[in-house]
Amino acid sequence: MKVIVIGGSSGIGEAVARMFVQSEAEVIIAGRNRERLEAALQRLAGAHGEIMDAASPESAARFFERTGHCDHLIFTASGGRGAGSIASVSIDDIKSGFEAKLFAQLTSLKAALPFVGQSITLISAATAAAAMPGTVGLAAINGAVESMVRPLAVELAPIRVNAVRPGVVDTPWWNGVPKEYKETVFRQTSSALPVKRVGKPDDVAAAVFMIANNGFITGTIVDVSGGATLAR
Repeated sequence: MKVIVIGGSSGIGEAVARMFVQSEAEVIIAGRNRERLEAALQRLAGAHGEIMDAASPESAARFFERTGHCDHLIFTASGGRGAGSIASVSIDDIKSGFEAKLFAQLTSLKAALPFVGQSITLISAATAAAAMPGTVGLAAINGAVESMVRPLAVELAPIRVNAVRPGVVDTPWWNGVPKEYKETVFRQTSSALPVKRVGKPDDVAAAVFMIANNGFITGTIVDVSGGATLAR
């Protein structure tokens, strides 16, 4: 089995890559930052890595021409911009969020089509389905990602297309925010969620692994948010 993980140099993507490496799959991770990519490959003994800008049609085309056929293609890259109340959020930040996530996934997916054999898995986020103040931009971005899943599953059949919807997950992304803010968000999230904790990258990776290996799942969005999207 050959698996390509776009955005596999940290966080959820690295956890996904590790799970497939442990299952003895051939794993290739792709990322834009060479330093982070090389550091991830040190931690992922047995995986291979390639530099790629997922938002660039030329870079994506060269990447898939080099790597060739794969059984499973998994998108975990995300820009992370677009958060904030509608009164305060920058439209430019929302546009940047769309470019880094939705359009990067679309760009890479188009380049990958001649090379994918079995499944494509996208990553959205719980903001697509939960009514959380301050997430209108993120809801638009992730809702757009999720809206592609069903038509793609029909259009690309028999290739299976699914998405995983994570909630708040403790990844290196949170290292870029003030420590006090992270602690507050994690404490409040843990208190509010039915599972009483924030997520771990392995929680999401396990869902991705299951989807890729289950040949009877397509057109589905798997919620891995700890209950964040449940009405309460």
